[in-house]
Amino acid sequence: MTTSADLLDLSPVVPVVVLDDAEQAVPLARALLRGGIRVIELTLRTPAALAAIERIAAEVPEIVLGAGTVTAPEHAEQAAKAGASFLVTPGSTDRVLNAVEDTGLPFLPGAATVSEAMRLAERGLTALKFFPAEAAGGVDHLKSVGGPLPGLRFCPTGGITVDSAPRYLALPNVGCVGGSWLTPKDALAAGDFDRIEALAKAASAL
Repeated sequence: MTTSADLLDLSPVVPVVVLDDAEQAVPLARALLRGGIRVIELTLRTPAALAAIERIAAEVPEIVLGAGTVTAPEHAEQAAKAGASFLVTPGSTDRVLNAVEDTGLPFLPGAATVSEAMRLAERGLTALKFFPAEAAGGVDHLKSVGGPLPGLRFCPTGGITVDSAPRYLALPNVGCVGGSWLTPKDALAAGDFDRIEALAKAASAL
């Protein structure tokens, strides 16, 4: 069983994916795998999301499949039933955290401030999502947090690009970054999975 801490070490970049068509889910997951990316965060932002999770879980079991944008208690249960193997929250209310913990799945809870990170640490959670990374202070914020909170590690997500990712990955308290640039909307719309594979190869080498 993958632990929450393990999630930060699966890949330097976790693709953060929004799918409007569940038919794209399996070829997308296979393209990421061919590119060396072993993990995917599929966000619950579209009506197709749960069906896409079901398809990847059934047909591409070798990829570690996460459900992101878990913002309500029912999302956690729905994603777990669909086949997600981990969960990601953009923020951390008590109701959402309790529901996510109740699934028994590993998860990355979201924090944007020092107080939020400390509150999560009080619950024994040390592998966190830093979101929205660029808007909340970016690399400088995480450098500052590393001093008083050395026991926490982060997956920063939000506004990160292929150019800025290495600066985050160089920090000792960053295990990976979340990135949407691996799955551009135009590539998905065109079914250009060769381009996505190439982007995945570049990201896996960061």
